[in-house]
Amino acid sequence: MQTLTYPSTRKGDVVDTYFGQEVADPYRWLEDDRSEETGAWVDAQNVVTQNYLSQITYRGEIAEVVRNLINYERVSAPFTEGEYTYFYKNDGLQNQSVVYRQKGDGEPEVFLDPNKFSDDGTISLAALAFSDDGSLAAYQTSTGGSDWRQVYVINTETMEQVGEPLQDVKFSGLSWYKNEGFYYSSYDKPEGSELSEKTDQHKLYYHVVDTAQAEDVKVFGHTEEEKHRYVGAQVSEDNRFLMVSAAVTTSGNRAFVKDLSDPQSTFKLVKEDVSTDVRLLTTKDDTLYLVTNHDAPNTRIVSVNASAPDVANWQDVIPETENVLVPSTAGGFIFAEYIQDAISKVYQYTLDGEQVRAIELPGIGNAGSFAAKADATQTYFTFANYTTPTTIFSLDIKSGESSVFNAPAINFDGSQYVSEQVFYTSKDGTRVPMIITHHKDTELNGKNPTLLYGYGGFNVSLMPSFSSTVAAWLELGGVYAVANIRGGGEYGKEWHQAAIQMKRQNAFDDFIAAGEYLIAQNYTSSQYLAIRGGSNGGLLVGAVANQRPDLAQVALPAVGVMDMLRYHTFTAGAGWAYDYGTAEQSEEMFEYLKGYSPLHNIRATEYPAIMVTTADRDDRVVPAHSFKYAATLQEFQQGSNPTLIRIEKDAGHGAGTPVSKTIEQFADLYGFTLWNMGIRSLDTPAQ
Repeated sequence: MQTLTYPSTRKGDVVDTYFGQEVADPYRWLEDDRSEETGAWVDAQNVVTQNYLSQITYRGEIAEVVRNLINYERVSAPFTEGEYTYFYKNDGLQNQSVVYRQKGDGEPEVFLDPNKFSDDGTISLAALAFSDDGSLAAYQTSTGGSDWRQVYVINTETMEQVGEPLQDVKFSGLSWYKNEGFYYSSYDKPEGSELSEKTDQHKLYYHVVDTAQAEDVKVFGHTEEEKHRYVGAQVSEDNRFLMVSAAVTTSGNRAFVKDLSDPQSTFKLVKEDVSTDVRLLTTKDDTLYLVTNHDAPNTRIVSVNASAPDVANWQDVIPETENVLVPSTAGGFIFAEYIQDAISKVYQYTLDGEQVRAIELPGIGNAGSFAAKADATQTYFTFANYTTPTTIFSLDIKSGESSVFNAPAINFDGSQYVSEQVFYTSKDGTRVPMIITHHKDTELNGKNPTLLYGYGGFNVSLMPSFSSTVAAWLELGGVYAVANIRGGGEYGKEWHQAAIQMKRQNAFDDFIAAGEYLIAQNYTSSQYLAIRGGSNGGLLVGAVANQRPDLAQVALPAVGVMDMLRYHTFTAGAGWAYDYGTAEQSEEMFEYLKGYSPLHNIRATEYPAIMVTTADRDDRVVPAHSFKYAATLQEFQQGSNPTLIRIEKDAGHGAGTPVSKTIEQFADLYGFTLWNMGIRSLDTPAQ
């Protein structure tokens, strides 16, 4: 390999003062995503990265492995709207999945093809919602992965556009009222950079079909008293009630309900306390059925009369258990999915809370999508794990019998691999689950290329799933491990809160302990271990690489939150304060954040081989996080390991990424990883 020469990164003299302490931010200028200087820096970094990657002789072979495994027909669970059954399908290498529909037993026809939205597949379909009788549909598009969306309304019979598209919609669902209009949310358009400017007051609107956006009705969030960072709406299936959720952070919300059948009705408070969550599950007559973790960290289902919906009047329908509950409804029944050690268990209940049956699943894994209208007689569910591609099952709601509806034909033999759950002990004695997947003939000799993945935040549960890109890693001889560390939701709100704010170190300790377990059990060694995570998981990888640069040979932080002192000043970052706290919160919180912030803890030492990945259009976790982090790494790296940044153009935080870009990304990621483990040929993985 040739000696790496990194682009010269100008250092400025910006200094911030927190509680009397000065903190230098020499690369602050990289936060200006609209400047020519930043653009030139991005191009220069990409040239260095691609020159390095081009020397990896087998990168093309890896791309072919990924391409072959992603090239199979993928079908979603069907859903019914009006006279049609709709489903998503990707033939294999299509950049975006296509929406099909069929009437009865007729032939499926293309309904929406997002591949025709743009020539290069960078405009994606972000959401799709149908009016009450299915005669109208509203759909969102995202350009370059942006969170800022456009909304189009079409007549589903003629496929003609109805009215002008809505512009600048962000973090929004689309909830129809009858066939007349729908509710959506957005922020005022930023005066500065659309990519990075802070967005702070979310506003709910009602759009009447075929009217101008300027005429949309202001529903909630437009006054200082109603100011919230995230506002959403849900109309009940019977069009009777409107439920509004209002939150200041990504965890916890206030909720209000309005009776749409009464023109004189006003919003009634459902729950004021923003430290817990509540959402509408379904309704029946005057009764609301709510899903909440209020006084139930593992979640319960309650009922309440809509005329007096306050917490004091809630009645348990399905009480909290020791396992986390994730419910949905179909055919007038509740399907309660429980997460038991990151594995699905599903039960069917009546709306009175009477258990009808346990739903038989085909194995140990993750089941979901038990959702259908109240008058449905059948529903569909998905099942997958790390070695089983997502399979669709149809379920007869009355009998509980299920059968395979669609099993993918993929060039991957899951029977050749084993996926086992282990439990390991973290630094403070906490028992943490991890699922390890590898070929059944893998020898535990300490020389297996191993990818350890983690997230650990925002109550997100990492459930078993199938991914073509993970399958490609397995086919390349790798071991894939997913650690269910604290900060996630695998064991409910308490597991989440065990790694927030001043307890954030618990997530890092859990991840480090996972790596140590893999090494101690001889799955791998430090030379053959890579750590990877995205977004909050990118923060995780950055922090762990600083704290334990000796743990892994390779670190792959993706779209990470790297500047913990300034994250809340960009876009919707302030909403993450529940998990992180902010540098202005208190001197103690400032010191804690500064103590682990990936950007602020880089020092002159030998770091692993690091390839930072981000995108120039990421308006969720702005690329400045990764830009400043990579520039600082390149300044301080003392060893010979590369510290590169790969910046995807015309892409965002990850959603809607075209298949062609996905293949390129993982060829680069896996090539970089194996090469820096000292592997020079795919035929002889461990040297």
